[in-house]
Order: sequence, then structure tokens, then C-alpha cells
Amino acid sequence: MRKLLYVAVMAMIMSGTASAADNRVDGLRPDAPELAAPGDHAIGVRTLELVNKGQVDILKVEAGKPLPQYDRPLTVEVWYPSDGTNRGGEYKDVYIRDGQTRVTLYGQAVRDAAPAKPAQAFPLVIISHGFPGNRFLLSHLAENLASKGYVVASIDHTDSTYHDKAAFGSTLVNRPLDQKFVLEEMDRLSKDTSSFLNGLVNAETAGLIGYSMGGYGSVITAGGGVTEASTEYSWGAPAGTLKRMVAGTDEHESLMDGRFKAIVSIAPWGMNTGFWDAKGLAGIRVPMFFIAGSADDVSGYENGTQAIFNNAVNTDRYLLTFENANHNAAAPIPAPIESWQPAEGLDFVPFEHYADAVWDTVRMNNITQHFVTAYFGEKLKGNDGMQSYLDIIEVANDGVYAVEKDGTPKPEHTYWTGFQNRTAKGLKLEHKSKGK
Repeated sequence: MRKLLYVAVMAMIMSGTASAADNRVDGLRPDAPELAAPGDHAIGVRTLELVNKGQVDILKVEAGKPLPQYDRPLTVEVWYPSDGTNRGGEYKDVYIRDGQTRVTLYGQAVRDAAPAKPAQAFPLVIISHGFPGNRFLLSHLAENLASKGYVVASIDHTDSTYHDKAAFGSTLVNRPLDQKFVLEEMDRLSKDTSSFLNGLVNAETAGLIGYSMGGYGSVITAGGGVTEASTEYSWGAPAGTLKRMVAGTDEHESLMDGRFKAIVSIAPWGMNTGFWDAKGLAGIRVPMFFIAGSADDVSGYENGTQAIFNNAVNTDRYLLTFENANHNAAAPIPAPIESWQPAEGLDFVPFEHYADAVWDTVRMNNITQHFVTAYFGEKLKGNDGMQSYLDIIEVANDGVYAVEKDGTPKPEHTYWTGFQNRTAKGLKLEHKSKGK
């Protein structure tokens, strides 16, 4: 079967029927919920090369020896509202899951477009990918938010991307550190008169989106401390380098940053492997919106994301569940056409890294765009009108669709706000306020 798939895909590529349309990150289905549509701003995109000096070089740590240090490089893609009207561009030489194949993606952003000149700076959103991943894995969401008046910075986490994947301990230690460093750098550049970000971005009002290991980092960034036991795993962070993230320690407390006002955490990893407990999760203080598939066999659901949601008792939080979706729920872009064929060095077709067996990827992307727009619209922009998209019946299948011919809701109408009739199937949105 895989051989037949390979032959079919290669035939499409060679014949030219596999075109740019197959690698788009900006898909919008006719049944997309209301807030999934792009906003009014044209979008620019640029690449930053940042360096976080004096960091522990996890890859070179040796037991009993002083911790080695290095200047940690981070490539960051920045999407922003532009002052132009043109839409459409390319992302060239983007690695896919095999770490060898490079492809071109297509979307709405224009490379190096002149930034908008807003009366007020735009809120900042930072995106943190999975392990492995790259800064383009959630580019559908980055473009969508930039079109709605946000500056979005997506990180290539060194030692954790498709082409430089290294020891897992580096990911465990560096995720929250990278997230905070990029926040600090974006804040610095917003005040630098020589930077295109000067006056464009408001880092004092920041959001964070983390997926999988990015979600793990987002839990720490939100205030969740790891367990003591997790710092001693033989396969984890070496020589006690994760101890600074232990719940209740001064070092962990120093990582907290009040500029983060809201966090979206998609399939956060760690609960099902003992990195969190009730004490550590009680430290979460930033409002959070969790997203997960109920069949997630990587981060877990009942013993994973849902357990983190239930134990984050000291903050207001939501949990959006895609019923029967696995770990790829919501976050990844549609699988590039080149990922549909087997790859040397992998025992699975790279397509599997992006796709879900039950849910269409563009459908999940659109639903995620809708809810993230509502959540950040309320939390980062103070738009009270967004609350109606969040104050909805918990189980979508229980909603009643009842409207007049002119579209006016009848008294018995309880269908999810912004969703067309019959399009909210298989979804659940739970909400718990602080203290519950």
C-alpha cells in the first residue's frame, strides 16, 4: 500500500498536478466558523536571528563537571500587519518531518513588506512548536492572527527542529527559557529605533501558543512547576539541569513574567510521564485555553491535557476537545504534498506527523483560528464582544439550532455562536473559573 501511495504521489509531482495549492497554509473551508476568516490587515513576514548568550549547553553536560555554556542561537519568524494591500507569498526551503526534504509553502504573507504604522502598537503572540518541529508548523495560525492586528513571533527551538533534532534534555530545559527570551527580545526591539518592530509591537500585552513540547514549556511559563522526580529521569535533562523548573523554588518563580496575559496550550506534553502533579499545577496563574484530541496517545488526554486543565485551579481556563482526534489535533499545517511519500530514515510516512485519522486538518485549523481569535481578542485586546463565542453550551452535540428565516435566533437556540448549522459536531468546550 505504501509503495502504491509513493508511486501515485511521485506521478502527481512529475506530471505537475501536485501544485502550489497542495502546500497552502491559509485554507478556509466553506463550513469554517465565523472568526476563522482572516482579518482586514495585509501581512508582512521577516526572519530574525537571535542569540541568547551564556546558556547551559545541555548537549555537552557531563556529570561531575562544571556546566558548559554557549551562546544559544534562535531563528524566529515574525508576522505582522503591513501597510500594503498585496496578499500572497512563499515560504521557501522549509524542512518537513524527515529533516532532509525542503519544500515551498504558500500563504498570505508578503516577505519584507513595510510594516503598518498603527496609532497604538499591536499585542504580541509567541508560538512554540513541538518536538521535533519548526517555526512554520503553526504558520496558518500566525498568518491569521497577524491579519487581525497582532505581531506573531514563531521560534525555531535549537536542538528541537526537524533538521537539528538532538538530545531531548535540551528541549526539556530550554523551552520555557526560549519563550521568555524571545519575549524579552521582542520587547527590546520594539524600543529600538533601527528595528522594523519599533512602535509596532506591544510586548507588555503578550500571548503564548505552545504545541506539544511547546505546550510543556507553556505550562512552566504560566507558573506550573515540574516534579522533583522528573528532574532525575535518566532519559531527561542531565545533571540536575531541570531543577530550576521545580515547583516552589525561587529559580522557578524567577521565570514568571507578567507580560504574558493569556496562553493557548495545545496538547501539552508531560502529565502522563510524571512531570506535573497537583501541587505544581496549582502554581499556574496565567489564564489558559487548552486544546486537545480525546484520543491523544502522545500527551494523553484524561491523564494528560484534561488532567492539567482540571488541576490548574488557581487560574481561569478553558479546554476545547476534538472528539476522537489524536495528538495532531488543531496545531499542524496541512501535510505538504512532499510528505505523502516514504522518507529515508523514518519508519513512518512523514504525512502522519501532520495529519489526523479522523479530522480534516484544514477543518481543525479553522476551528482553532476561530477560538484563538475569540480568546486573544478578549484577553489581549479587551474586546468584550468576543465572550459570546466562549460562553456556549459545553457539548456541541447538545446544542439546538433554531433561527428565524432572517437568521434571528429563536428563544430555544443554543447552538455554538459563530458556527453554521450541523458544523459543531464532535466538539466540547469546558470552562472552569479560578478556585474550581
